[in-house]
This record gives sequence, structure tokens and C-alpha cells, in this order.
Amino acid sequence: MILPTESIGSIPRPQRLIAGIADHAAGRIDTAALDALYDDAVRDTIARLEALGSPVVTDGEQSKPSFATYPLQGLPNLAPDGAVIPFADGHTRQLPRLTAGPFRYAVRSGQYLRAARKHATVPVKQAVIAPSALSLLYPGGGIDGYDREAFLDDLVDEAEADIRSAFDAGAYSVQLDFTEGRLSIKLDPSKGVLDAFVALNNRVLDRFSDEERARIGVHTCPGGDQDSTHSLDVDYTELLPHLFALHAGAFYVQLASEPDPDRVLAAIAAHSRPDQRIFVGVTDPVDPVVEAAELVRDRVLRAAEHIPPDRLGTCDDCGFAPFGDDVSTSRDTAWAKIRARIEGTALAARQL
Repeated sequence: MILPTESIGSIPRPQRLIAGIADHAAGRIDTAALDALYDDAVRDTIARLEALGSPVVTDGEQSKPSFATYPLQGLPNLAPDGAVIPFADGHTRQLPRLTAGPFRYAVRSGQYLRAARKHATVPVKQAVIAPSALSLLYPGGGIDGYDREAFLDDLVDEAEADIRSAFDAGAYSVQLDFTEGRLSIKLDPSKGVLDAFVALNNRVLDRFSDEERARIGVHTCPGGDQDSTHSLDVDYTELLPHLFALHAGAFYVQLASEPDPDRVLAAIAAHSRPDQRIFVGVTDPVDPVVEAAELVRDRVLRAAEHIPPDRLGTCDDCGFAPFGDDVSTSRDTAWAKIRARIEGTALAARQL
């Protein structure tokens, strides 16, 4: 049998591109030169994924400012003092704050997909940010003349258009990044925020046909940035019953970094639907140690004890550099972990 295996999204950028971004910010190179560096990094990323035998590739998010903020590039109605996301090691990330309506995406994911497909010979997956994450842009004190409901209506329209732009550009599948799901339980143990997130995301997903939703997946993890997480201390089983209420056909579930994977797998088996494919995380981007292919194989076989193999796939727990300035994991380490995932998945498939 064949088990599908996919990257989550981001790959650390090559040093040449990192230097080029700094040079562009300092005015030493122009935008055309920077765009050429982005294109080279996308080409190299896809070529390396294909050389490793990845059946589905991504662009590695080489030209995104971050997995979460790509739709916001150049928007004039933002301030920098938005919601703060704290990580376990003490560092934080901060979202911008919307200052006026209406809310519109400045960039759609289809442009990344088109750029990637120029270099790919296998199917290309496109990661997009979940609307629930962008709902955090709206300030708690409101905006004069633009209430929260009007903002959410605009957000739903924009999120739908973002996903459709990827499909229109030829995406094999679309992955919604929903890392804020587990974090929301930490911030609101009553799960009111989580339920609101799920309902908002379903408003978008319900605009797609059954056939389209079968090609839309949801990624969940406890965050991954600078070798730290924002919500690994939250009991996963608190999230999972709500996660599988999302109207998506696939789920990319962080698992390699979980201390009790059998407990999590049992919860996945109990709450996921028979029509939902489960991609389990078998490599941990936060851990600098590269997994052996045999360890990956064993993780897959353990998952197969809970989830029927015909519904099973593998992935990395998270992206390797979800925020573009995160250099805590090297590009070479990412390739080694991806190789282990692909080879270990193949070993497990043969044994199954």
C-alpha cells in the first residue's frame, strides 16, 4: 500500500535569501533583485522536495513574511500593536491591529501557488491562514463605523476568495493553518473562543462543495517558533473533539512531540469521521535531533493501531520556519527530517 506524506509548509530560507532580504530593507538591492532571490529559493525548495521523493510539494513559504500575515502586506489600515502571542521560552509574536474598515486581503495565496507551479513536476499544496487567526486583528474596543459583525462578514468573503484563488491557480489541495485552536483553550478554558473559531471557519468551509472540501485540510499544532511552542501544555484531548467538528476532508495533526501519543490517537479515533483523512506528525521541527527513518516507521505503525491505514497519512508536526525570520532550525536539518519522514513512511507502508 501507499501512505500519503506531505510537508506542512514552511522550510528555512537559504542564507543567500536571508541576506538579500536584509539588503533590500537597507536599500542595497532593488525589488526586482529580491524577487529573483525569492524565485531561486522557491525553485531550489521544490527541486529538493522532489529529489527526496515527496509526492506533493509546497513552496516552503520562501516569499511569505509569515504563515499568518501574508494577506496583510501593504495594507494601510493596520497598526502594529495587536494581539500578543506568548511562547513558553518567554519570547512573543505580535499581530497587527485593524484600525478601519473595510477589511480586505492585499495578497491572495494563488500568487504563491502560481509561482511554485512554474518549478514543480508533481502536485503542489497551498497553505493558507485560517480566518479564525485573522479574526484576532479586530480590536477589543471596536472600530467606529465598522462593527465586529461587518468585519467578520468581510473576513469570511476574503478567506473564501483566498482559498478559491489557490484552487483556481491549480492547487492539489489547500491547508488551513489553525494553530490558534489549542492556544485559545489556554486563553479561555471555557472554550467559548474555540467554539467561535470553529464556527467562523465553518462559515467559510460551508461555501465549498463536498468535492472541494475533500481537498481542504486543517493543520493543528501548539505553535512552533524559535524552538519553542505556545500551547504544548494544553491537554490535546480538550481540543480534538472540537477540531473534528470542522467541515474539512483532511487533518494534519501534530503528534511527534506529544508525550502520550496513544492517548491522543485514541481521541482522534473517537472523534474523527470516517470520511476524514488523518495526517499524523512523525517529525518534530522544534527538536534539533533528526529522527531516524525507523523511528518514523514505528510512529506510523503505532498510529495504524488506532486509525485505519486507508485513512492515514504522515506530515511534519509543524512548519520549520513559520515566521520568516526564524532561523532556529537550519535548512539542512529540515531536509534531513523530511527525508526521514518520507523514508520512514515508505517503510511503514511496506510493513502494513
